[in-house]
Amino acid sequence: MSQVRTRIAPSPTGFPHVGTAYIALFNLAFAKANGGDFILRIEDTDQTRSTAQSEKMILDALRWVGLDWSEGPDVGGPHAPYRQSERKDIYKQYAEELLDKGHAFRCFATAEELDQMRAEQMARGETPKYDGRYANLSREQSDKLAAAGKPFVIRMRVPDEGVCKFDDMLRGEVEIPWSQVDMQVLLKTDGLPTYHLANVVDDHLMQITHVIRGEEWINSAPKHQLLYKYFGWDMPVLCHMPLLRNPDKSKLSKRKNPTSITYYRDAGVLPEALLNYLGRMGYSMPNEAEKFTLDEMIASFDIKRVSLGGPIFDVEKLTWLNGEWLRSLSPEALKTKILDWANDSDKLTAIAKAIQPRINLLSDAVNWSGFYFQNLPTISEVDFEHKVLSTEQTVEILQLAQWQLETLPVWTEENIQAVLSGLAGEMGIKLRDFMSPFFIAIAGSKSSTPVMNSMYLIGADMTLQRLRHAIEVLGGVSKKKAKELEKRHKALPSFLTP
Repeated sequence: MSQVRTRIAPSPTGFPHVGTAYIALFNLAFAKANGGDFILRIEDTDQTRSTAQSEKMILDALRWVGLDWSEGPDVGGPHAPYRQSERKDIYKQYAEELLDKGHAFRCFATAEELDQMRAEQMARGETPKYDGRYANLSREQSDKLAAAGKPFVIRMRVPDEGVCKFDDMLRGEVEIPWSQVDMQVLLKTDGLPTYHLANVVDDHLMQITHVIRGEEWINSAPKHQLLYKYFGWDMPVLCHMPLLRNPDKSKLSKRKNPTSITYYRDAGVLPEALLNYLGRMGYSMPNEAEKFTLDEMIASFDIKRVSLGGPIFDVEKLTWLNGEWLRSLSPEALKTKILDWANDSDKLTAIAKAIQPRINLLSDAVNWSGFYFQNLPTISEVDFEHKVLSTEQTVEILQLAQWQLETLPVWTEENIQAVLSGLAGEMGIKLRDFMSPFFIAIAGSKSSTPVMNSMYLIGADMTLQRLRHAIEVLGGVSKKKAKELEKRHKALPSFLTP
């Protein structure tokens, strides 16, 4: 067998998710346990949502937690480039090969046509899928329309009967009827590939031997198997890991739990403890140890020991495990950890600037700046009482603000100000009154440093978690109310200047 090569391919479209670290950990552990290589590739074909800031955050977060890769966009390697946006011409060449072989076709359907098609299918009670309306166009007609400048995507052909069968390292043989598989778009109108084409081409060219990914990709496996067959390539071994879950068994999401690696870093979780916890999520050590290092996990690693039960991401359990790690340190080592955690020079300078007008003694700095280093402030419903705002209004303000801030492409003080000022205007509330709940939610006090600046300094993850915490303290949002607020949130204009 050729040398084992695994990979992780995150999309730089948001905060670095703990689920990314979880899948990366198992890819790295499997590769290292088998004397192989672990590769990192950036999947940035969604050019409207991908950002350089998000890519940097993901790479920094994965390095911080203790994961390392032998090839990637930051370290290079024999299969560069490792950003899919820089491999555009490669995918186009392979899409055209499929077109020439008759395994793919150009689809000239407009977005409006496809919307109508789906609406009609749903009205009939059918699962929406592409109906093949351009699949039988002759190559001559297709070339003519393309030459005339009519926009098109390239779609793959899929059998309409029979069953796709493939082996999974954890699940054995999996069967999916071809009738459930859509004629996937491979190349978009902008010439960039979808995940499916880029994933298969890159895995082949980068000599990936094992694809270890989340179970949400099981239904994509038939499309990938078909593409490998069309190209005449060997398919890597597949392994679909169970997804991390919220305590209510739903898929782990930022709506219910802090999901960003940087949140846990800022809250004071040790990287060793977070990696240990993510390992425990899907794996049991042969000696049943709860506390173990990455090296210990690799030394005993056997993919067959991965449990298929949906692992529950329990923040309290993580906090307990982190405490075990902290207590195992010498006082000297703990001191170093605390100083390293707090010692962000730029952040400390910005905090000093914010508190400078408010202090008379150096010791005053503790009271004025303590909340910057907290996890969640100690607050109660009484703290939010306001002469103008009712509790219901306060919850609405905090919930709409949380959802609006979640969508910010870049976390800057200017963007935070634009969103909150715009939201206050839309809700018809004076900015002074509108901002009052944020002082309590973020700083735990009505007298604090400028709160929008504080939100910027503590970062997006911590800000959003403090807003969630404040909403819970105020009694939360019922399902009915959440639906109403979601509607209002979607109807809001963009508050950012283009």
